[in-house]
Amino acid sequence: MALPAMLMFFAFGIIPLLGVLGLSFTTWDGIGTIHFTGLTSWKAELKDPELPHSLLVTFEIMILSWLVQTPISILIGVFLAAFKRYRGFLAVLYFIPLLLSSVAISITYKALLDPNFGLGTGLGVGFLNQDWLGSSKLAIWVLVFVVSWQYVPFHSLIYQGAVRQIPVSMLEAAQIDGAGRLRQFFSITLPQIKYTIITSSTLMVVGSLTFFDLIYVLTNGGPGDSTRALALEMYRKGFMANLMGPASAIAVILVLVGLLLAQLLRRLGGRGDESQLEGA
Repeated sequence: MALPAMLMFFAFGIIPLLGVLGLSFTTWDGIGTIHFTGLTSWKAELKDPELPHSLLVTFEIMILSWLVQTPISILIGVFLAAFKRYRGFLAVLYFIPLLLSSVAISITYKALLDPNFGLGTGLGVGFLNQDWLGSSKLAIWVLVFVVSWQYVPFHSLIYQGAVRQIPVSMLEAAQIDGAGRLRQFFSITLPQIKYTIITSSTLMVVGSLTFFDLIYVLTNGGPGDSTRALALEMYRKGFMANLMGPASAIAVILVLVGLLLAQLLRRLGGRGDESQLEGA
């Protein structure tokens, strides 16, 4: 039964990864003959001062988006789990941003944040009439906001399902002991969804490594290179400078960083073999 899935994974996951790994040891402009040059591309990329900067930007976006998305997603998830009357409708409503194209979202926000013709001018709100995408300090926060707007609903639904699996008997026992909602949240809800937090965090962290279209449309790595993440740097090297070898090396670095972070989060979360048989 698992054979079709394994074949698909091998064909569209393992083989392309091996191909990219092989290209990282070559010199190729994307059109002509591929020349095997050993570690030339790796040496050139590792000596490139743009690589550590792009890594730093990538980790900055990753950490900030995690810090923003996680608490908001947990709170919305807990609210949706308790709000039973319209839970199905709200779940569908919250899921809509995830169905939208990242490019369409980026174009929309870029127009809304335009300092001359955007939302601030239309509403007459002076605070919104800032050069959001022209300031290196503001641009990174705009990216984090747009990413959070799009993906918080998805993680909220994950937390909603996890909260609904918390045994009712635990909550009833806490109420009998006089625990309020805040105490129940910190003493029961959060410990019970520990492994869901690890899973959600893994999706956030690994997903943030591949942010390209959103950054490309909103800022194109600017102003300057303040938002030039590693995925965008890979695109610039491969498809703008026609340096497929260094671009493939960056792709391999992205895969390795993602695997290391996923394993680190798994170790922090433990094995997670516990099961919850009774739910809300």
